[in-house]
Amino acid sequence: MTESKSMILGCAGKSLTREEINFYRNECPWAFILFARNIGETEQIRDLVAEMRDCIGRPDALVFIDQEGGRVQRLRPPLAPNYPAGGALGALWRDDHDAGARAAWLMARLHAFDLLRYGITADCLPVLDVPIEGASDVIGARAYGKEPRAVIELGRAAAEGLMSGGVLPVMKHIPGHGRAFADTHFELPVVDASLSDLQRHDFAPFRELNDLPMAMTAHVVYSAIDPKNPATTSGKVIDEIIRRDIGFDGLLMSDDTSMKALSGDFPTKAASILAAGCDLVLHCNGVFEEMAGIASRTTGLEGKSLERAKRTLTYIRKRDAAEETEIRAEFATYFDAVA
Repeated sequence: MTESKSMILGCAGKSLTREEINFYRNECPWAFILFARNIGETEQIRDLVAEMRDCIGRPDALVFIDQEGGRVQRLRPPLAPNYPAGGALGALWRDDHDAGARAAWLMARLHAFDLLRYGITADCLPVLDVPIEGASDVIGARAYGKEPRAVIELGRAAAEGLMSGGVLPVMKHIPGHGRAFADTHFELPVVDASLSDLQRHDFAPFRELNDLPMAMTAHVVYSAIDPKNPATTSGKVIDEIIRRDIGFDGLLMSDDTSMKALSGDFPTKAASILAAGCDLVLHCNGVFEEMAGIASRTTGLEGKSLERAKRTLTYIRKRDAAEETEIRAEFATYFDAVA
């Protein structure tokens, strides 16, 4: 079997083209990610997931998706209910901390039921960003709240709900996207807050949840740490902040390299991300020429990155004995629109 490369890739449509099949077999990405364009009906999704894994000869390969609830939710009815955004859970938490945390666990446990039905094994959740007033709406209601404690408690509950159902969580966007005044899909935000403010407010949820298996970086410049490079391509941010200050030693993936916040061509992006200390390069939009550029400068998983990748798979738990109908009924006591 070909050595896995340090990348997570998407695909263009609802089934793999011959060109994609040959490419994946030759380049052997470590994992895959699905988007709305890849989602059709039940058997189509299962077939696509199986075909992806077959290409690289790894039946345990992770398949990721963004299934948060609210506006960031790739599976929609009838494949999965429409769930509330993180902000709705935060509003519940502010009235009743225990109820909010329980609802966050229940919703994540329901995500696990929904995702495993199609063979999807990793969810890019929880969102641990703590927005400030006036920040870009790219996070907005996706956040659990504007106070670190709410984000910590609800983020932990969501991560545990996913893992209880056999799905791995990915916390994002480390070390914090909440102060960004620009949408990283289109431009590069620069955050000028002091290091002490960042440590107290933005970094706190990631530090509290630093035992989780995976995290996704923020395409954000923190001028107090590295005024030239966004976290994704900053060796200083990754080494001094993410690894040392926050204490995260799990598998670190970039945010999507097809977003406009990162400069340079795709080979340059891939090389810069890996050189900075990310373990994996993420590319989502399925554009073949861009994926080929990523693959051209992406190396095989080795050293600490390989150790982290192997360790990540050990976090996959045997699913608990929860009954889906009971979980849905309990969640409906908080949000009856998704009963």
